[in-house]
Amino acid sequence: MDDDTNDDTYTISATSMTPLGDSHGLYKTARRSALSLVYYAFCLENGDYNVSLHFMEIQFSEEKPHSRLGRRIFDVYVQGKLFLRDFNIKEEANGTFKPVIKKLKAVVTDHMLEIRLYWAGKGTNLIPSRGNYGPLISAISLCHSQEPRCGAEKIKHHIYPIIFGATGALVTMILLALGITRRRCRLDNNTRERDLRAQGLQTLCFTWRQLQAATNDFDQANKLGEGGFGCVFKGELSDGTIIAVKQLSSKSCQGNREFVNEIGMISGLNHPNLVKLYGCCVKKDQLLLVYEYMENNSLALALFGKSSTKLEWAMRQKICVGIARGLAFLHEGSVVRMVHRDIKTTNVLLDADLNAKISDFGLARLHEEEHSHISTKIAGTIGYMAPEYALWGQLTEKADVYSFGVVAMEIVSGKSNTKHKGSADHVSLINWALMLQQTGDIMDIVDPVLEGDFNSKEAVRMIKVALVCTHSSPSLRPTMSEAVQMLDGEIEVTQVMSDPGLYGHNWSISKLRDADTHASSSTSGVTDQTASTMKSSVSGSDLYPSYPESVILNSTVELPSSSM
Repeated sequence: MDDDTNDDTYTISATSMTPLGDSHGLYKTARRSALSLVYYAFCLENGDYNVSLHFMEIQFSEEKPHSRLGRRIFDVYVQGKLFLRDFNIKEEANGTFKPVIKKLKAVVTDHMLEIRLYWAGKGTNLIPSRGNYGPLISAISLCHSQEPRCGAEKIKHHIYPIIFGATGALVTMILLALGITRRRCRLDNNTRERDLRAQGLQTLCFTWRQLQAATNDFDQANKLGEGGFGCVFKGELSDGTIIAVKQLSSKSCQGNREFVNEIGMISGLNHPNLVKLYGCCVKKDQLLLVYEYMENNSLALALFGKSSTKLEWAMRQKICVGIARGLAFLHEGSVVRMVHRDIKTTNVLLDADLNAKISDFGLARLHEEEHSHISTKIAGTIGYMAPEYALWGQLTEKADVYSFGVVAMEIVSGKSNTKHKGSADHVSLINWALMLQQTGDIMDIVDPVLEGDFNSKEAVRMIKVALVCTHSSPSLRPTMSEAVQMLDGEIEVTQVMSDPGLYGHNWSISKLRDADTHASSSTSGVTDQTASTMKSSVSGSDLYPSYPESVILNSTVELPSSSM
């Protein structure tokens, strides 16, 4: 590459070549991000504005054959509307180190201008080398259309090199006009905060005092729960909004990475079945996430705990469909497709109306069609992990489909898969369901708590959807959008093969536990602190009682021969 930085740096500089036509050094540096960049201009006078976006590809080089193959493709939105689709700087400029200026007119009606650059999920990420080839921009300029000489190159005070960084988790605001200076969220120069600056996010930045006041100085009486990630407190903002504040444990290195990852994954997502992130707070070694408060806790507590909430069948059907819709959005409907990796009942939260909302994006991974095999670490929860992922590290959206199938079976049966007491013939709820299907006793799966008060057609359909989603072959599992249609009765459920042997001892929960034990025993010097990082940064698990099966396995660990 031709920048003087490593792949973890988000401001790059052109050092080996002088950008063409750059007499003012405007294109000497550029801002980039793996996922998205967002910029706001506040306190603008309403009206029409002339906006210029300044681009130059300074990371790839035409001089080196391998670098010539690199492709950067992203989308640009202005005021929420798509302005550039599949934008390729090098292609537009007909080469590298050549400026490209895209001009447009933007209408400001609420005194604010928003410019958003999104990675389009295309281009390269391993060529010319493994790196960050997401959206990149050098400068943004704007002026009111009625301003004299608007757009003239000599008006230098309206051109702002992109040195301020991406907004979002930090809500770092680029003030594009009128010399207005607004207070920005302040960060120290350490690794965690540098990573946060790199995220292009759509969140608010709360001050420490705001959250301190909201939680009554983090009073223990407001403590909702505690997990490997840290503590979670209930709070109330000055406007009356009830919030849940997740506080990062300063001792958790794994938590730091997952904290940044979780902000990046969910900040730009907006769906009724995904938990809403209000914002974050960074204060020296304190990192906090602010979520909407979920009145009915987690699905796990409602199903398996001592909760006063009784889930009637209609509510179970609604919750199951809601989870499916949320996953379908993550896989197919969002701007950037992603795999959640840790779908389970503790990571499904319920609001006041028992609407299901998926939480915990700390383990989520962007889905790359050309690179679906994860060779670093396997992370998730035993009992919910798809066999191809747990045993071989093969990660696609079908791993989430499998996990959803397990959750659906738990919803209909009222039993926990991880706590299921099996026998020599079956080791999980899925095995048990297949055996009951063979004997014609499939309705025995339905939760006896319902006392027969349920829709039998919907129950059978949910069981069949759960079985087809947990098929041992990923290719035979449906997509989540197909699962939604099946649950709604819009399409027939795919025929389920009824041989329990397909779900036999090779996929046994106990064998996976043995593998985890083997991995742990083969690692020397494991401390309590290390053990605490073996849990994912789960919103649900931190908030409410969870189970100890969450693991992060090193994919290079050799599994015991008895499990193969």
